[in-house]
Amino acid sequence: MLTDEEQIRTLIERWAEAVHAGDLEGVVADHAEDIVMYDVPPPHQGVRGIEAYRKTWPGFFRWQAQGALFEIETLDVTAGGDVAYAYALLRCGTPEELAGEPDIRLRLTLGLRKQDDRWVVAHEHHSFPIMDRGAAEQEVRRVHERWYDGTAAKDLDGLMAAIADDIVSYEHETPLQHVGVEAVRAVCASGLEAAGDAVVSLDVPDLKILAREDLAVAWGLNRVRVEPANGQGFDSWSRGTRVFERRGGEWMMVHQHLSVPHDPVSGKAKTDLRP
Repeated sequence: MLTDEEQIRTLIERWAEAVHAGDLEGVVADHAEDIVMYDVPPPHQGVRGIEAYRKTWPGFFRWQAQGALFEIETLDVTAGGDVAYAYALLRCGTPEELAGEPDIRLRLTLGLRKQDDRWVVAHEHHSFPIMDRGAAEQEVRRVHERWYDGTAAKDLDGLMAAIADDIVSYEHETPLQHVGVEAVRAVCASGLEAAGDAVVSLDVPDLKILAREDLAVAWGLNRVRVEPANGQGFDSWSRGTRVFERRGGEWMMVHQHLSVPHDPVSGKAKTDLRP
């Protein structure tokens, strides 16, 4: 005969297998009617009752069907006479996400009670640790620094390395939007070609970055300086906002918006403005 700890361990392992299989009835099978779950997504006050609990899973199953893992890595169980608790760490994420953050784990705590001579889950709590936002911001800043270096070296391939294939970019030039990495590559190539033998530099002196999970936004004033071999150098300023997504552990720019102010009277672009 199984001990209480062994019964609970079997119950939790069976639940995890049902989650991974997208088996809703298996997921809810050993939960109390008055279950209270604190989940990663809202609502912040938790999900209360078996029907509300049931409704949280279909969206997760759709995400998991993309190839995500849901595997128990460690599990500890402590049981008393009619109450028990368990805590576990699980590998939860797509292969790409886990490759980018190999140490990340879903944290799980369960509170159980014995009801009609069987164990049921009365409380469930899922969470991920808050990622180091400072580290993410530094990674995005290094992407910008590689762009600065690539511009100075006129390294077109280097400039494209952190551009997503499906980028949508609002450039200074027509058309209204540039869709796809090849379209953005053509704009960058044209700019480098127009500079000829001149020395070109790019930087964003007041760069601001905000990163949360796998998304980041960066903004600031772009300064481009051109220094011809036989002539006086000049610089131009514009406004830039860039959106990044972490894919396969690397930050990729998925959207860019560049602009200069315009004179509402003449309708002409104000390219001579300085901060």
